[in-house]
Amino acid sequence: MPPQGVEPLPNMNGKNIQPEGFGINSPIDLEQMPRNPEIDSPSPYRSIGIQDTDKSLIIETAIAAMDELVELLRVNEPVWIKSQTDGRYMLHRDSYDKLFPKPSHVKTASARIESSRDSGEVAMTALHLIEMLLDSNKWKDMFPNIVTKARTIEVLDIGNLGGSLHLMYAKMHILSPLVAPREFFFIRYCRQVNSRTWVMVDVSYDFIKELQDAAPTRSWKLPSGCMIEDMSNGKSTISWIEHVQVDDKTLTHRLYRDLVCGCQAYGAKRWITTLQRMCERFAFSMGLTSSPRHELEGVIDSAEGRRNLMKLSHRMVRNFCEVLGMSDKLEFPNLSELNNSGVGVSLRKSDGLGQPDGLIVSATTSLWLPISYENLFNFFKDEKKRSQWDVLSSGNPVNAIAHISTGTHSGNCISIIQPFVPKENNMLMLQESSIDQLGATMIYAPMDLPSITAVVNGEDTRKVPILPSGYVISSDGRSGKGIRASSSSTTSNSSGSLLTVAFQILVCCSTLSKQLNMEYVATVHTLISSTIQKIKVALDCSELD
Repeated sequence: MPPQGVEPLPNMNGKNIQPEGFGINSPIDLEQMPRNPEIDSPSPYRSIGIQDTDKSLIIETAIAAMDELVELLRVNEPVWIKSQTDGRYMLHRDSYDKLFPKPSHVKTASARIESSRDSGEVAMTALHLIEMLLDSNKWKDMFPNIVTKARTIEVLDIGNLGGSLHLMYAKMHILSPLVAPREFFFIRYCRQVNSRTWVMVDVSYDFIKELQDAAPTRSWKLPSGCMIEDMSNGKSTISWIEHVQVDDKTLTHRLYRDLVCGCQAYGAKRWITTLQRMCERFAFSMGLTSSPRHELEGVIDSAEGRRNLMKLSHRMVRNFCEVLGMSDKLEFPNLSELNNSGVGVSLRKSDGLGQPDGLIVSATTSLWLPISYENLFNFFKDEKKRSQWDVLSSGNPVNAIAHISTGTHSGNCISIIQPFVPKENNMLMLQESSIDQLGATMIYAPMDLPSITAVVNGEDTRKVPILPSGYVISSDGRSGKGIRASSSSTTSNSSGSLLTVAFQILVCCSTLSKQLNMEYVATVHTLISSTIQKIKVALDCSELD
């Protein structure tokens, strides 16, 4: 039987294809990517009762989008032009409009179109990839740093046309609260082209009128998607196109303008790069890839214990990414707009789903630094330098006591860290760091020794409360190379990196007076501000205001 909730994929002749390698004897544990409890709750967008007339229009839209995507994957110049600055491909508007004339959906002066194309090789079979892309829960888990919400609203029976057609909703957000999230209601249509090639297309469709509680979306997805070709060696080649129209009603913050308007924020390369990184993590979790052994690699010698810890760590990463999209934040613009955005603080009550009980104060800030993202990541990863920026370490050293590799790069790993904190011998930190072609993250959360031990011994990770903090590092989207941080290289025209810092602190009581609220807000504001100052001093760029 196919996995629950996943339809067999009809091929061009309408015959069902059962994805191999899934189910009881699957070589890859699909549950390795834990589900956020939120996605197990009933969707607010249940079946909307598509009428036959609407259904025929939806199918017609999906087929036209599939034809357009296949054509865009086939052609090169003059439809696609190469950027002279960074070599990325984008659509030539006039050539595209002649091929595919259509009215503009976003009819405002602030409307903007983004287009990009990229390709790469991923360490997963085509069938595995298709199965994950068609399951909104697994799709969300495969792209934790992009997709914050995903729902399958309805799956349509399209008869003998062949393929799988889903009506979906998704909310996407990346990097920083300063980058606006994007929401889409769209059709996802997947079809097998031949014995080892699949094409999946997404295209926005205006069926939100059927959803009375849905707010109008300012993002519109033109035919976008990917072609996946199985290489018959456990790997696949994938070509990806992103083509969207957005209403930039609130202009993107200047820190992230180059990145967003240059189609690097939500572009094809980010989807490909994230997919490559997650597939690599998958392979390492299952022991399918050998790597040079870290001296602490064998501390957790149970394969099941390692997988369970990776499962918990993935939930920590998901939780952290959701914090970056926090709403109802209070702004404290304490630093200049050019290099720092101020601090956003929010106060929320724990929902109890994998979080400690009480009120949680979250604070985030983003800033530009004149240093490459690789060097900035290496600075944070260096245990000997942690006391220079980690306020909670009180200037004391920290030691890693266990290590799990999640990729070939030494920075891709999960660690258990023991900070030297007097009278807190049982307090440890679970930390996951990751780096790829576009940026890096380092996310960590305090945990006590009994909780870590229980996870390694196989306890259900959903029962373990976790409250992560951490750092997101990205290139700044400019064409120049990153430079070393120094007092002589702080001009805003230089290329560098964008750093987002996010802290979460538990307030151990269920209700607070307004005065106490402000006291906790002030405390976390001071904590994050002092951390930023310590980072600047350590990197010799404290003169950045």
